[in-house]
Amino acid sequence: MTALFDQLRTAPRTVLGKIPRSGVTGDDDDTRRPLPVSGMIAAACTLGVGLAVLTTLTLIGWIAAPRGAFGPGLPGVFRTAAQLWLAAHHAGFSIPSGRIGLLPLGLVVLPAYLLYRAALWMARDADLRVRMPARLPKGSSKDLASARRRAQLVLVAQAGVSLAAPYALLAGVIALIARNDLTQPHLAEVLVSHLLLAFAAGCLATARTIGPWRIMLRLLPERARALTQGTATALAIMLAAGFVLVLGAVVINFGEVRELTDALSPGVVGGALLILIQVLYLLNCVIWGLAYIAGPGFAIGSGTLVAPTGVQLGEVPTLPIFAALPDAGPASPWLMALPALPFAAGAVAGLVLVRVAPSPSYEVAPLWGFLCGLTTGAVAGLLAALSGGPLGYGRLAAVGPSAWEVMLSVTLEVGVAAGAAAGVSNWWLVFRASRGHAGALARLGTAAAPVRKAGAALAKVAGRVGLAEPRQDAVHRLPGHWLDAAEDDTQEIPAVRDDWMDEHASAEAGADSAAGRPGTPRKDIVDESDDRGGHVIYVDPYAWDRD
Repeated sequence: MTALFDQLRTAPRTVLGKIPRSGVTGDDDDTRRPLPVSGMIAAACTLGVGLAVLTTLTLIGWIAAPRGAFGPGLPGVFRTAAQLWLAAHHAGFSIPSGRIGLLPLGLVVLPAYLLYRAALWMARDADLRVRMPARLPKGSSKDLASARRRAQLVLVAQAGVSLAAPYALLAGVIALIARNDLTQPHLAEVLVSHLLLAFAAGCLATARTIGPWRIMLRLLPERARALTQGTATALAIMLAAGFVLVLGAVVINFGEVRELTDALSPGVVGGALLILIQVLYLLNCVIWGLAYIAGPGFAIGSGTLVAPTGVQLGEVPTLPIFAALPDAGPASPWLMALPALPFAAGAVAGLVLVRVAPSPSYEVAPLWGFLCGLTTGAVAGLLAALSGGPLGYGRLAAVGPSAWEVMLSVTLEVGVAAGAAAGVSNWWLVFRASRGHAGALARLGTAAAPVRKAGAALAKVAGRVGLAEPRQDAVHRLPGHWLDAAEDDTQEIPAVRDDWMDEHASAEAGADSAAGRPGTPRKDIVDESDDRGGHVIYVDPYAWDRD
């Protein structure tokens, strides 16, 4: 596919390069396409390649299936392929007997891969690496790094929008073409799903062009990067456990799976398509395994439940992989230990959180750990919502896990474990730092600066609104000469001491001396000629007023 994009990149320039244009020297910088144009070409090529792949697979199924299964002739084959392409983006559609929302998540891999490759070509075609701002604001190296990171994030977002906007519009046109009397794609879901998937792929690919994978997370602030890595760690552990659970269930019940496959008698081509469909639904089953481990479980129709506390089933769809479901009744005692896995995942996530972004205070780390549980629960709930859906009306109107139950369970389990692990790990780090350990001191030194900065900002805001009194001892030093400081950076004028005397007091003291009355000597006037052999340095208290 990359070779196809390269040909599309060079062919128009080869043809158009022969046409003389005023003001163009022929250099690559001058002939570089604008980013929206490159995004439009990438979106069109992605749709074309994806539809070509699915049309080929649909044509094979049309040859092997009974006559009339895909509609009348080749137009019906193309409409079916277009509907599959929309379903690959998790866009549901309506049928006369209800709504179809249980779509295979494995099919998302095809458009996601094509969009990622197209976004890489778009970034190379538009030369996004040379579009970074040539001039950055003056300041310290940290300010320059922050400005460069903000510029990179803006560039990544622009690339994502340049790919997602035309991609969603073209998908809306395909949704209108794919309509027929039996299936009606939901246009709103089509636009939103294509827009989000293309934007995510475009941003990821553009960020990849900036640097290696390990550099991509550095575009985020430290706390956001720690939350991202902690959430990814917890989800990876639970998804891996769900995959092992599904694989073990298939291996244990492989005899029932094979009997159901033989009962369907799909044939050679039909058997290959049946295996392909089950592989595409494998990711849905893994997420259902995550919901099972978390505790809420999942449903295979209304009034059913598959959970560690027990199994209640009715008639299930005749898909061979459903033969791996446990038998109805109370669950095995060893399955009751599976809900402990989210706590273990949360503990590991808490350790990762402190390793990436330690905190110099004891009470902050557990709060960040529980926040990691909140983000993990939100993502798990989203995955649960995407993995399930209705299969028409009636009994199969509810298939899959409950999104809010999964989100609540994962949030509490992972959040509590992550908060405890982060608190203990951070306490141990602070304890080692108090004992003078060099590594702990270095890690806490890098973490204390943003915390102090945030605390100073909160104290300043609280003082302005009257919620707190400004600290008198928190006056910071001037950043150089006092003329170069801003109004907020200046120090207060020091108060005059009790033993200082102004001009009027000096005049009165002189009058008292003339009248023979003893006056109070001025202690701020000293003999500057006596430096005691260079060991005394006199400082003029009024020097700040003479600059």
